[in-house]
Amino acid sequence: MKKYVLITGASGGIGNEITRQLLRNGYGVYAHYNQNIEGIQQIIKEFPNEEAFIVHSDLSKGTGVEKLLSQLHHSIDHLVLCSGNTFYGLITDMTHEEIEESIQLHITSPFTLTKHLLPSMIYKKEGNIVVISSIWGNVGASCEVLYSMLKGGQNSFVKALAKEVAPSNIRVNAVAPGAIDTSMLSHFSEEELVKLKEEIPMGRLGKPIEIAEMVLFLLSEKVPYLSGQILTVDGAWYT
Repeated sequence: MKKYVLITGASGGIGNEITRQLLRNGYGVYAHYNQNIEGIQQIIKEFPNEEAFIVHSDLSKGTGVEKLLSQLHHSIDHLVLCSGNTFYGLITDMTHEEIEESIQLHITSPFTLTKHLLPSMIYKKEGNIVVISSIWGNVGASCEVLYSMLKGGQNSFVKALAKEVAPSNIRVNAVAPGAIDTSMLSHFSEEELVKLKEEIPMGRLGKPIEIAEMVLFLLSEKVPYLSGQILTVDGAWYT
């Protein structure tokens, strides 16, 4: 029986590749976006014989989850929480609106969305929730203080929820990427990127597909006893 996955933030660099891998492996996919629909449309064209549905919602707003849920027409078997952005600058430079929207996007909306989708997973006694976190949720980053705090909150969410839903055979894990070659690094100059690569023991940036493959692994039946884990994928940078 086909399994359906909802992935938030499917239009981002990592979300894009996760969507592609899910479709390649026969999942039915609800691909969520807020701004970049073109990126998702291109992927769906690559898989004309697979079930893919585009859903739109701004999860940085309080009405975002309700709007997203109204576009789902299947029971969701797996949830991949990949929506996110960052503010790069001093904590004192953030506006109140930027703070509130970031908390909504990274904490409140993922929590509320999970709350609504869990009952059907519990009823079926199966399901997976995978959060795309960040190494900054583990170690913190100067000039990304709020982002680090929220990603740390996501990590705690994973550990706590995993314990709560384990009796229902539902697994909850996070993938914490290091420096991945996506638009989130666009504020770095070429010189800064060279220095960044020199800090990473593997000497390079990660690739979105490397995160996507980890998500695919977590959704599979290969690791039925793995839950509550924050799996760092960073080229041994902060290992």
